[in-house]
Amino acid sequence: MDKYLQSCRNEFWKKVFKAELEYILQELKGTKDVLSVGCGPAVIEAGLAKHGFNVTGLDISKEALNQASDSLRTVAGSAENMDFPDSCFDAVIYVASIQFIEKYKQAVRETTRVLRAGGKLLVMLLNPESEFFKEKAGNPASYINKIRHIVLKDIERTIAEYFSTQTEYFLGIKGAEIFQTRDPRLASLYVIKGKKK
Repeated sequence: MDKYLQSCRNEFWKKVFKAELEYILQELKGTKDVLSVGCGPAVIEAGLAKHGFNVTGLDISKEALNQASDSLRTVAGSAENMDFPDSCFDAVIYVASIQFIEKYKQAVRETTRVLRAGGKLLVMLLNPESEFFKEKAGNPASYINKIRHIVLKDIERTIAEYFSTQTEYFLGIKGAEIFQTRDPRLASLYVIKGKKK
């Protein structure tokens, strides 16, 4: 965890988080109460809170949540069995986290349950087709090798059972360079945007 937190503070990851935050801010317009599933130390979530969102961070790791900003409500728990009432959030986000959840289909059902009618879902998936992913996967110590699900279409199909969806590639990464692209070979993320049916 310490190593991960140190990497969060380096300039490259700060730029990545800033780009992701700007994207999420655009997508969450019109929402207030936001749940972030698999938030870890909640770096991006702290940014959302600064922009006036009422953010709850959910993560299985208490150690990670201990590093989160005091401005956030954090809950230690599982995505597959969320301890929240029905219809209590306007939006749910998964920032590069759903692929690490063993029973992601159950997590999607729980997400649907806790979202209000017409609520928004934003799922950022690490794109296995990208040069960034392939480079990271070549390092045995990389977090990418902990991913449980790399077939993005399976995740997309599950989400489409409960949500009207749109998808796009986002966030080109080449070396230390970060840029806008929709090219699947260069975009580090595949984004699924959903509206609860």
